[in-house]
Amino acid sequence: MLEAGAWGLIGASSLLIGAVIGLKLPIPPTATGLILGFGAGTLISAVAFELTDEAFKLGGADTVALGLALGALTYFAGDELLARRGAERRMSPRGEVESDTPTALVFGAVLDGIPESAVIGLSLLGGGGVSVAVLAAVFLSNLPESISSSTGMRRAGATTGHVLLVWLTVVLISGIAALAGYGLLDGASGDWIGLIQAFAGGAVLTMLADTMMPEAFKESGRPAGLATVLGFALAYLLSTLE
Repeated sequence: MLEAGAWGLIGASSLLIGAVIGLKLPIPPTATGLILGFGAGTLISAVAFELTDEAFKLGGADTVALGLALGALTYFAGDELLARRGAERRMSPRGEVESDTPTALVFGAVLDGIPESAVIGLSLLGGGGVSVAVLAAVFLSNLPESISSSTGMRRAGATTGHVLLVWLTVVLISGIAALAGYGLLDGASGDWIGLIQAFAGGAVLTMLADTMMPEAFKESGRPAGLATVLGFALAYLLSTLE
């Protein structure tokens, strides 16, 4: 169980790395968009080959359909509440958020990070080691998220200390999410495990469509599609090595 939490912390540690990069290096918005597209591609691959497929094997088509729907609706509801508080474009590297929404930004980062980290814990349920493809997908996708968001928060007036504290908080919560993803379902039936896997997949896919991929396209245009395919291909190749 503790192993799942440790892997969750490792996967989320790239959030702090990305935050430092975003704060210290003058990365052009176009480059940030391409990095976001690449990260989106890695997560799409993880959802397709590590979550949905495994959920289907464990619970069947009805379990997958129900889990995807519940995960998507849950994330959508949370994202809608955050958007009303000014954090709709929390991944924008241009600081296009309201200056009085630091709490919304924190909750937005947590909302985006929990499904990804829970996936790491879920990948350990089969009794083997952590899924390299899932861990790599989460690690790689976290980099562009925090680079973009940290750059935007800094331009919106947040201090370096505040930005780093936000991401440290998210890293710790992500570790807890990974631990919970494993601990709460250890010994559960295949239907339940499949349902939660599909739930996490639905939440991640909705996050990609609602926040990550729109920002990638806004910042870098159509080349974001090429970066997305590159990220997808890399994560898929990693999945074949397991």
